[in-house]
Amino acid sequence: MSTIARVRGRRVWDSRARPTVEAEIVLDTGAIGRAIAPAGASTGSGEAVDLRDGGTRLGGHDVTHAVHHVTTEIDAALRGMDIRDQAAIDRRLIELDGTPQKSRLGGNALTAVSMAALHAAAAAARVPLYVHLARGRKLRIPLPEIQILGGGAHADRRVDIQDFLVTCPSASSFAEAMERTGEVYLAAGRLMRERGHAYGIADEGGWWPAFDTNEEALDLLMRAIESAGYTPGQEVHIALDIAASEFGRDGRYKLGLEGRELDRDGMAELLMGWIERYPILSVEDPFAEDDPDGFCRFTAAVGGRVQVIGDDFLVTNAARIAKAAASRLANCVLIKPNQAGTITETLAALEAARTAGFAAIVSARSGETEDTTIVDLAVGWNAGQIKVGSIARGERTAKWNALIRLEETLAGEATFAGWSALPGSPAPAGAPESQAT
Repeated sequence: MSTIARVRGRRVWDSRARPTVEAEIVLDTGAIGRAIAPAGASTGSGEAVDLRDGGTRLGGHDVTHAVHHVTTEIDAALRGMDIRDQAAIDRRLIELDGTPQKSRLGGNALTAVSMAALHAAAAAARVPLYVHLARGRKLRIPLPEIQILGGGAHADRRVDIQDFLVTCPSASSFAEAMERTGEVYLAAGRLMRERGHAYGIADEGGWWPAFDTNEEALDLLMRAIESAGYTPGQEVHIALDIAASEFGRDGRYKLGLEGRELDRDGMAELLMGWIERYPILSVEDPFAEDDPDGFCRFTAAVGGRVQVIGDDFLVTNAARIAKAAASRLANCVLIKPNQAGTITETLAALEAARTAGFAAIVSARSGETEDTTIVDLAVGWNAGQIKVGSIARGERTAKWNALIRLEETLAGEATFAGWSALPGSPAPAGAPESQAT
């Protein structure tokens, strides 16, 4: 048995030049686990709350109090605990904090420590983290959803829609899906430069958009897919993160870019019109978190052919997912460890999704680091899908490249999820049997 000898916190930096918390756990054997908490820009009201210092220093985003909690209270509480018992460690963290959303010690502190414990346990067992998580279960390399254009809170709201992404379920491998995406990303950049609209990249590495309407972004994405030499809806599909909670409330949706306001029915009509005209395979948060009726109607209308993802109103919470399943509000859930605050709660959310028959996407946040824990979660837990942002910026490529290495390492032992990752596996006729169920 290996026990925790010391827990140490430190302030490090994320991709938005903001401080965040790194936790380091040292075991009595000398084995070490280390992890860094990410941070979101568009957040659900029910997710774990980061502890920030406030004031004027570093824009109020400093984390010295959260780091102090790791090195003092959390260290004292966890010393001597069996590193193999992740549930007990996380239970101690939750009890120590004592608030519904981890606001006393900080969701960032608890997330970093919980993930560091996972790494320390794998180090003690001398196995890769994904092996430690899999516990002998079958492995799949996840299907990626990758941002091409960033909008919403990730790009100073230059367009209302937060993410314009692509996904390639017909690819024969993860590496091939990445290659197709890379070609589309480069083509989109060329097309934007030709228009004189190349304004750099957004928070998650996608091109920073400059359009007069949201639909212009979809049109450009279609042209980028074609310019890259692919057929939209065959080799490359479109995915959207609407992030409607950012511009919707009480069943009303204000599209600032276009200067118009839609009611719930108008928003549904807009999105369903896009689904009819573009090869959209996945839509995340099409309605605000306070609009379950919108989710319910939309899922009933398109859920048989489109992945409808809940994020802001589900916040990686098992009870919320079970409730959403009972009301058929979605058919897929985003899984973000820092929304839950601990690994045990994150796994419970994933298991609730499986029980509900939902698909799942392990997801990064807009404020990220070189930490690749979510790669191991997606593979070790056989989640099926992963969403990291774009194919640019080191905090994103660290995760994509880790998956490329894993696909090579697991050749013959793990399959690429492809179509099988999607709810109901809506593979078209002729899709390879290995990717359709």
